[in-house]
Amino acid sequence: MPLAFFSYNIIVVTMIPAFISVPGSPWDVLPSGIHLATLDEVRSVYGYNERRRTLLAGLVDGAAALVKAGCSRIYLDGSFVTAKPIPGDYDACWDPAGVIDTLLDPVFKDFSDGRARQKARFGGEFFPSSFVEGGSGRAFLDFFQVEKHSGGKKGIIEVSIMTDATILRRLAHDIQ
Repeated sequence: MPLAFFSYNIIVVTMIPAFISVPGSPWDVLPSGIHLATLDEVRSVYGYNERRRTLLAGLVDGAAALVKAGCSRIYLDGSFVTAKPIPGDYDACWDPAGVIDTLLDPVFKDFSDGRARQKARFGGEFFPSSFVEGGSGRAFLDFFQVEKHSGGKKGIIEVSIMTDATILRRLAHDIQ
């Protein structure tokens, strides 16, 4: 009996839109709005070099720690979600609704020394989404949607971490 071989073309479909140019911005950015995505989608779109994969690993570590405290969603910003080839870090904010303060890792409350402990542990920074960014007077969720060079509107990524497959795999691995 002859063997049949099949070739499959795998197409990755993501909800993350293509970048747009914003006058005055050094890098293309996401179009205005909050764009839902999974961490697998974030990895497929943004994890295209070693630096980005390292940052993504830290993001997953931080998100897993937040889930353990009851956090359900994070918002991803910073040069990581722009066309900048080698981002310095990422910025994230997390929804405090449902978070049990006593289960929250103290590193998420430590904003000293430019958030050095967060950066050392996760490669990026995590802010409560409702906290006000000092220079702008805006809550971080709103602050993240302004392109810092031009002042124009830009988009961010929302990840529902409580149900995200990457986080669930990570937490299952942590238990073993």
